Amino acid sequence: MSKPVFSIQWHITTKCEQRCKHCYLFNSNLADQEIAGERLIDANKLFAIADDCVESCRKLNATPRVSLTGGNPFRHAHFWELLDYLKKLGIKVHVMGNPFGITDTVAKTLIAKGVSKFQLSLDGLESTHDLMRQKGSYKSTEDACRILSRNGVNVAIMSTVSRMNMHEIPELAKKVVDMGARVFSFARFCSVDGDVTKLPTPSEYRSFMERMWSVFKKLEGKGTTFALKDHLWNLYLYEIGEFHPEDTRGIIVDGCGVGISHLTVLADGNVYACRRFNSLVGKVPEQSLYDIFLGDQINRYREIERMEKCSTCDLLPYCRGCMAVSYSVTGRWEAADPQCWR
Repeated sequence: MSKPVFSIQWHITTKCEQRCKHCYLFNSNLADQEIAGERLIDANKLFAIADDCVESCRKLNATPRVSLTGGNPFRHAHFWELLDYLKKLGIKVHVMGNPFGITDTVAKTLIAKGVSKFQLSLDGLESTHDLMRQKGSYKSTEDACRILSRNGVNVAIMSTVSRMNMHEIPELAKKVVDMGARVFSFARFCSVDGDVTKLPTPSEYRSFMERMWSVFKKLEGKGTTFALKDHLWNLYLYEIGEFHPEDTRGIIVDGCGVGISHLTVLADGNVYACRRFNSLVGKVPEQSLYDIFLGDQINRYREIERMEKCSTCDLLPYCRGCMAVSYSVTGRWEAADPQCWR
């Protein structure tokens, strides 16, 4: 039996060519600090955190998987050295970055250094995506996808869904298939400025998922896997008879991984239970990831009885909604998922 995977999303820098309208890091103090020139984690500390990742996962009897991101991780002075070090440690590495600067040489180097997947973002068709990120970004992403793919790097395309772009995501899925991406998925928008009007209503979101399910079924077998990332997929598939939950005796087996299967490390070493809301639980390398994961600060996110709606739902072990969306609307992660239609 294989070990469970423990994921670390590691924001090694906040430096970035884009200033996306929905970016949770750009709208944080951390981004302002780095823009102002504050020195963050150096190479030795990066390597120490990587070592701790291996040791912590050994203690947890889990297989480590690291997703290097930013900002644009390429802009960290020690990005390539860190890739070499992670490969030496035998850690499976994904990169979540920008399309800028992706060439055939870069793609071949990523493969040589052990990168198995590169995630890019598309947030709608060209004009909408460029409005949300920057002019020319859509074309650069399309080009980067093709370059990475032809050099053997598996490309995942991620979309952030809001009222601004949800009507375009079905057509975007078809274009992503044509680009040759191996994976396509979407996550829900979390307001970073208190404007919740961009969030679909529960009925709107269910209708959107219904449409996307139809699109995914039509595109099956064309080379792209449609990852059902949103936890509400299990609710939708349960309602249409495509998902048959088993009795897990209360054990969380799917859905939100907060406090269960992942941590986020930010560029200053602060560790968050979830990257998309204020959920500080520790700091590396001063503390080990093992101690943080078993510590008191993260335990609150495992207290199911605190979740106002999910705690009494029979799909709890497979969902738990999205704490980040709840937080973005109410300021409280325990609040009911504002887009759950049940």
